[in-house]
Amino acid sequence: MANSAQAKKRARQNEKRRQHNAGLRSMVRTYIKKVEAALESGDATAAQEAYTTSVPVIDRMADKGIIHKNKAARHKSRLNTRVKALTAK
Repeated sequence: MANSAQAKKRARQNEKRRQHNAGLRSMVRTYIKKVEAALESGDATAAQEAYTTSVPVIDRMADKGIIHKNKAARHKSRLNTRVKALTAK
């Protein structure tokens, strides 16, 4: 456990940041799941809309360091491939 006042404050700050970041990470997952749900339903326009709204969120979290930039790129690429395949049908 932290002994100095400085270490105690840092522990408080770290816990607050951890909880905040967990919420942001959860939000990214939710947006990804919305796109996947639209893809499962087979609605191409809904899937495209969900993808369009999720991309800025994914990018923002990658910029903030909540998720790695390569993970963000991987998610966007895989989702975009599936959306394009659905619209091509």
